[in-house]
Amino acid sequence: MTKLTQFRTVALVSAISVGLVVQADAQGRPHSRSHTATEAQELSLMTANQTKSGASVTITETGNQRIVTSNGIPDHAVGRFPNRGNPNRIKAQSYRFVMPLSPTAVKRPRIQRGMLFGVAVNGVPFDPGTAEVWKGNRRSGWNYEALGGAVPLGLDENFGHVQPNGAYHYHGLPVGLMQELGWRRSAESPLIGYAADGFPIYAITAAVNGKVVEMTSSYRLKSGNRPGGSQPSGDYDGTFVQDYEYVAGSGSLDECNGAFVTTADYPNGTYAYFLTNDYPVIPRCHKGGTDQSFRKRR
Repeated sequence: MTKLTQFRTVALVSAISVGLVVQADAQGRPHSRSHTATEAQELSLMTANQTKSGASVTITETGNQRIVTSNGIPDHAVGRFPNRGNPNRIKAQSYRFVMPLSPTAVKRPRIQRGMLFGVAVNGVPFDPGTAEVWKGNRRSGWNYEALGGAVPLGLDENFGHVQPNGAYHYHGLPVGLMQELGWRRSAESPLIGYAADGFPIYAITAAVNGKVVEMTSSYRLKSGNRPGGSQPSGDYDGTFVQDYEYVAGSGSLDECNGAFVTTADYPNGTYAYFLTNDYPVIPRCHKGGTDQSFRKRR
């Protein structure tokens, strides 16, 4: 997938190849999902032809803070929820995200478990990770990649789906939002959102030395095969997050999918994150300190 239009294509994928086993307790109630799939598949995306009313978002600046208040209802068309891969229905939330107006980058990027990456300007969170792990073992060290297609998550054409509490969120490029904001490949990206540390989020393109360019990821698939045995086997093909590695300088972005750029919103320049066509699509680490308001809700 290298072009935005390709993200609108719905591919078919067979559920038979997923290798999903639902474990149950003594009373027969499901309590975990144990996956054995080891091959990436083309995503089967739900057509975004449903509209939700009542979207609400307010972005204010108070003192040295930016505050995003929203109910998390997307203001663009979404897929049908519940669906075969996602049994949850979109429900209004009560979000209040707080971040610094003048964020400061640290020397070492931070990977914080249990945190949302950020929030879009429409009040919908960015949450790239999944709760799906190899054989249901959270200590296995093998996390399924949401966009790898090995485990069907019921994603729609905005690469979004719904948490059990009704929270709609993005796992990839928010196509509907990008269209609403007028994103186009020939121009620098409009502001897409804010990360949990306060730095801005853009999508794919930026103006560099007066020329619009595609900002590219520096992550690559590892070569060779997975360990096998008590761990997954098969090629490193993008099924798991651990199939990828950071190769400094192989793309234009750093390990957090960010770079220092000058934009219409920040004419004096700023560190900014970019959503990319290729993994990680949504960044997986932060350059600054994150506020607890971005902690995921159980």
